[in-house]
Amino acid sequence: MAASRYVTSFVKLTQISGTKLTCGNFHRLVTIPQNVVCQPKQISSILLATRLLHYRCYSQKPDETQTTSKPATASPMLGSFQGLGIAGEVLKSQDETEGKKSTLSGQQQQNNSEEDEEAKKKKEAEASWRTMKYTLIFFGVTLSGLSGYIIGTWGAPEKDEEGNVIEDQFSSKPLALQYILRSWNAIMNYSQMIRDPSRDKLLPDPLKEPYYQPPYTLILEMTGVLVHPDWTYQTGWRFKKRPGIDFFLAQVGPPTFEVVIYTAEQAFTAFPILDALDPNGNIMYRLFRDATRYVDGHHVKDLDCINRDPSKVILLDWNTQSVKSHPRNALKIKEWKGNDDDRTLVDLALLLKTIATSEVQDVREVLDFYNQFDDPIEAFRENQRKLQEQQELMERMNQEKQILPPTSVARGLFGRRF
Repeated sequence: MAASRYVTSFVKLTQISGTKLTCGNFHRLVTIPQNVVCQPKQISSILLATRLLHYRCYSQKPDETQTTSKPATASPMLGSFQGLGIAGEVLKSQDETEGKKSTLSGQQQQNNSEEDEEAKKKKEAEASWRTMKYTLIFFGVTLSGLSGYIIGTWGAPEKDEEGNVIEDQFSSKPLALQYILRSWNAIMNYSQMIRDPSRDKLLPDPLKEPYYQPPYTLILEMTGVLVHPDWTYQTGWRFKKRPGIDFFLAQVGPPTFEVVIYTAEQAFTAFPILDALDPNGNIMYRLFRDATRYVDGHHVKDLDCINRDPSKVILLDWNTQSVKSHPRNALKIKEWKGNDDDRTLVDLALLLKTIATSEVQDVREVLDFYNQFDDPIEAFRENQRKLQEQQELMERMNQEKQILPPTSVARGLFGRRF
């Protein structure tokens, strides 16, 4: 079967080359390149069949009985294997051609991928620019419409009850300029209204007889002094009550001080907290963010609008920016961070009650003394300790004077010794 396949393959080779199948022309068919490569489409299969036929027909083992005889001279065709060399060259050229084709195909695919990437980036850039352009157009149209509405509404002149136009400082200007200037003036007034306190008198006038008005006013910040905000994933925002706050409010409340809460928190946030902190009503007034003055990004507490004598007002806060308009009236303490071992409010209540019972004419002089220390409460504790030592010493001396021997008393009375 194998021999028949070899012969069939060789017959195909002779048919392609146009020669007759003989042993004489086999060498010519195999060794002449132009006869072999005349049909490049079928060259691979025919060359393989020819190579196998060549080995089977001409490469025979020598007879073992004739090992001593003279070696046969190799045929030029059999010794050189020129047919096989031509086949190798053809196969090699075919492999190189296929390699070049695969390389060109890979390069072409890479170039196509780079072109696709560039086209994709270009489309994305165009889409981004288109979105930004439409966004700018939308904002431009919106701002233009809003500006026109503001100018048309706020820039119109005021009218009286009968519908007559009231002249103002812009009435002599051209009509378009009148509307623009009035609108700008209204915007500035609105901005100033937001920055300034909501009213000129934040507190009502002091109480008169027969009602009792405490002689001193104590203004307290809520956050960082009385409570500490705390946030967790489970509970969200909560305000922690400072230790000693019940004792503090009971000591400084009426009739000792007129207690006022003045905080930068919003009213809807602070109101329920203060209701929970002060069930006994020791806090007389509550002022919130709308009562502050907005200066340089800070909500400043303006004592000029408090409607109280500055010499009798004590402002308790930890933020120096909040009290920068009246620093002498402020007793600056450290911010409470939520620690449970804090006892500042207890010592602070003793300090404030000492000031009130001493009937100080101007509290700013006392506050100037304590503000020179980094921790005014610690300085007050030290003074209290020294004062207590002096009182104990005085009591000891008084007791020694009271307990005297009888001879000393008689000597003092009669001026001579018995």
